[in-house]
Amino acid sequence: MPYGQPYGEPLQQHQPLGPGPQTPYPPYPHPQPGYGYAPPPPALRPGIIPLRPLGLGDILDGTIKLIRSNPKAVLGLSAVAALLASVPVAIGQAFVLDMMGGALADPETAYTSADDGLTSVYGVAAQYGGMLVSYLVQFVVVTLLTGVLTRILGRAVFGGTITAGEAWQLVKGRVPALFGVVALMAVIMLVPLVVMVLLIVVIAMNVSSGAAGVVLGLTFLFMIAYLAYYLFFTTRFAFASPIVVLEGRGAIEAMRRSWHLVTGDFWRVLGILLLTSLLVGLVAGVLSVPFTLAGTLFGMFGAGSVATTVVSTVLIALGGTLGSMLTYPFQAGVAGLLYADRRMRSEAFDLVLQTAAIEQQRQGWVHSSADELWHPSNSARP
Repeated sequence: MPYGQPYGEPLQQHQPLGPGPQTPYPPYPHPQPGYGYAPPPPALRPGIIPLRPLGLGDILDGTIKLIRSNPKAVLGLSAVAALLASVPVAIGQAFVLDMMGGALADPETAYTSADDGLTSVYGVAAQYGGMLVSYLVQFVVVTLLTGVLTRILGRAVFGGTITAGEAWQLVKGRVPALFGVVALMAVIMLVPLVVMVLLIVVIAMNVSSGAAGVVLGLTFLFMIAYLAYYLFFTTRFAFASPIVVLEGRGAIEAMRRSWHLVTGDFWRVLGILLLTSLLVGLVAGVLSVPFTLAGTLFGMFGAGSVATTVVSTVLIALGGTLGSMLTYPFQAGVAGLLYADRRMRSEAFDLVLQTAAIEQQRQGWVHSSADELWHPSNSARP
């Protein structure tokens, strides 16, 4: 009620003070927006990750999405690789368990048998021979699997899918460089270990029997030093395989570039890799332990039966396959996404990815030329 207006009378309109349009009320300005900054728009996400620097949750979620987006190629190839690596170990363990079961069933015969020494040699050969064959198979199969999974990941970042056959056609030219990386890593890891073992043996042979505690202490210190050595170089060269596949570099050049990308963010990369190994190990253990335990019990308490040995071998191989089937793609996915994250942080590579993703969305499909975007010449800050 305007001031001075008698109560009960209709409101009177304000009269204009001069020429111009008449309005019943004086114009009021529109309300102004509140103070502060508007939240940034969400990052573009055409595929398994948002196209911005990634956090731990983004990396783990992106790896799971990689598996779910193309399960036939990812899990199928991983299952084949895991099975090939698990069968030799399972056969060796089943043979050893059969021997142990026979010894438990008839200890006197086991210890007085004339063939006891020969049987022991066979048991050791079966166990360690199976492990050696398994390592050789892993060297070949897991290396090829890592390359194929990395190529699938490179397309999945843009929301595209690719079959295992198409990925292999793109990766097969990079196989020599992949094996070069694995071979160089094996040399880097094994040479110090062999030197340490030889030093411990020499020290143990030249000290008195009462100084066994000194040898044990040195062995413990050597183990701690080797663990630090292993973690350092594993982290530094963690991106070598993705670089070989996605950037098309040679083995030594890929290892140099991996070293450069990790520089400045070493502890974060190490922490994510360790956490991934822990998580994957727990999940793999939950899946594999029941089958491995059942196979062990079958092998020990059903010794002497061919059927029992076969069942034991199948159960142990199945447990190893289930565990490794998730371990291989998860570790490859985390390494690939960590590589992409480091490029986005150090080279502004997210701007390149966003520009390409917008163009692909405009076209309505992901072209195979997206694979070429991973070349370092496309980085915003080379």
